[in-house]
Amino acid sequence: MRLLSLLLLTFCFSIGTAFAQTEQTSETLSKRIDTYFSNGVENGFSGQVYVMRSGETLINQGYGYANKEAGIPNSAQTVFDIGSNTKQFTAAAILILVEQGKVSLKDPLSLYFDDLPEDKQSITVHQLLTHTSGLVETVGSDFDGVTKSEFFEKVYKSELLDSPGAAYSYSNIGYSLLAQIIEKAAGISYESFLQESFFRPLGMDQTGYLLPNWKQQDLAVGYYNGVMDIGTMIGRYQESNEVSWNLLGNGGINATQNDMMLWLGALQKSKVLSADSYDLLTSTYASMGSSDYYYGYGWVVKQTEELGKRISHSGSNGVFWHSIIWYPEQDIQILYVTNASNLKVERLAGFIEKMVFDSSYSPDPIAMNVYTYIQKFIENKPISDSPELLQSLQSDYADEFDHPRVLNRMGNLLLNSGNNSDWAVELFKLNVSIYPEDGNLWDSLAYGYLAINKKEDAIEAFRKAISLGYSDAQEKLDELLNN
Repeated sequence: MRLLSLLLLTFCFSIGTAFAQTEQTSETLSKRIDTYFSNGVENGFSGQVYVMRSGETLINQGYGYANKEAGIPNSAQTVFDIGSNTKQFTAAAILILVEQGKVSLKDPLSLYFDDLPEDKQSITVHQLLTHTSGLVETVGSDFDGVTKSEFFEKVYKSELLDSPGAAYSYSNIGYSLLAQIIEKAAGISYESFLQESFFRPLGMDQTGYLLPNWKQQDLAVGYYNGVMDIGTMIGRYQESNEVSWNLLGNGGINATQNDMMLWLGALQKSKVLSADSYDLLTSTYASMGSSDYYYGYGWVVKQTEELGKRISHSGSNGVFWHSIIWYPEQDIQILYVTNASNLKVERLAGFIEKMVFDSSYSPDPIAMNVYTYIQKFIENKPISDSPELLQSLQSDYADEFDHPRVLNRMGNLLLNSGNNSDWAVELFKLNVSIYPEDGNLWDSLAYGYLAINKKEDAIEAFRKAISLGYSDAQEKLDELLNN
């Protein structure tokens, strides 16, 4: 699952260029940040925060668990999926090849791809880097299992949103095309080129897809909505022994926060790119619909009056969320990641940013998301207390509990985990009591009944689903009636 990438990049933290900049000692600021995130753990927060100012580490601390079942806490050594922050590596790799004379930013795609449709032949490397190619965002999900040829066939057949160069439109597949250009120009695989050019020379030995010597205990498990264990992303790569082209070059690299801080330092000190290439990487090219924010090469860039250049980016696969906020002229780097993403914790890097610049700023506490609340309730309460759960959801979580998907999703999470099937059925029953005309919810209730061996109740629920127009239930109903 991928969140809409445009939403990942807007960084709507309501931060202007004017901060109430008052002096804070390193100790005071570190304590403020640590206290904030430590207090959030009780409400389900899980992740890692790393902040540096003027070369001094203010905080480099893990919170919650990398692996709940094994009792392994998040730490500076934990490896997280960084999502679309992968794009900065792709952009930097292209610039290395430009320095070597193997690629030009003006090169058209027709130079690298055979049998390319006419509408895509003139798209340039620069346009891919800046999301002005006109290409759609994606042609599949991260783990579709499509072959390389199938992926490129879909790209070739996709319709352009705009003519090349006409407008900004975020495109993951544009960065996958860049990964293929890197492979063709360098003569080695995309990940190998990153390893040889950046990761190994900088000591970033815990960054990559498949090539690092990962230690299992260091890999962060992802928790969907904070409650469902989906395993590690690296585990999925290892199982198939490859990375899908739906993901390669545009997302999915894994790294420690220590490695990512090494990377920022190397960029700032021109250790991996020349000063000219660094300027190209962090220039303002494509307006993102605001006069303030522009897309550079793999980075979102804003030029502020008081603090200089603000460089940022974020990435997510719906479970992991990784953010970078960087003020090179102020020598401030903020890294934030969670392995249990939800709407209440996705933008916390902006809160850290405000704390760094404003000693009077006090962010709202990290709140428990609705799924974590339901999980904690059912772990500690009997099913007979379900009316209390519903009342709490309607009063205390009205902002999140406004759609049938909440109880439906939570019930299915319980069924899929094989735990608390009785509670899953109760959640489905609550849901159909609120939304009695939704056939999909009756279908979910029917499967819940099957999980607790109530076949007759399941049959009646399937019939109700069909009567409400949910025809997908017919096949399962027929199967039950014929056995």
